[in-house]
Amino acid sequence: MRIALFAAALTLPFAAPLSAALAPGARAPDFTTRAAIGGKAFTLNLRSQLRKGPVVLYFFPAAFTGGCNAEAKAFADAVDDFKAAGATVIGMSADGIDKLQEFSKAHCAGRFAVASATPRVIEGFDVALNRPAGTDGKARTMTTRTSYVIDRTGRIAFVHSDMNPADHVRTTLAAVRGLAAPR
Repeated sequence: MRIALFAAALTLPFAAPLSAALAPGARAPDFTTRAAIGGKAFTLNLRSQLRKGPVVLYFFPAAFTGGCNAEAKAFADAVDDFKAAGATVIGMSADGIDKLQEFSKAHCAGRFAVASATPRVIEGFDVALNRPAGTDGKARTMTTRTSYVIDRTGRIAFVHSDMNPADHVRTTLAAVRGLAAPR
């Protein structure tokens, strides 16, 4: 019984919703970084993406991991719904561009861009995931699983921060559709 309680306590920080520093109404930090779509690398700038309409910027911990693979597939499957609502989807992790080029083909199906989150981007969006050092003694930089809907003015319209990937697509799509609804 004690072992089961201890194991449950260890998983609690990863199952519970996370808090994000950027609340709705805050200005999203602009950035330029390397990104990939369908295996092709390019330079991505947030401000230029916002000229097209709202952006769903979703951070994920690491490419080629179970939850991140599933989340990328879910966003890929829903990308036409996001486009119909006028939004662009961009995934971000601390992974390097070489890894993200492969991930963009394998799990994003070439449907949306995935970009490399620099330390400045991770800090600016407050998505650093504190991970202990591995057996090699080096800490691995990762991001929390946090999805932002950024309106075309560059303001945060919605935040969903939860390590469980299950509701990110549903909640961000609803938020994007809410932006387009008459007020």
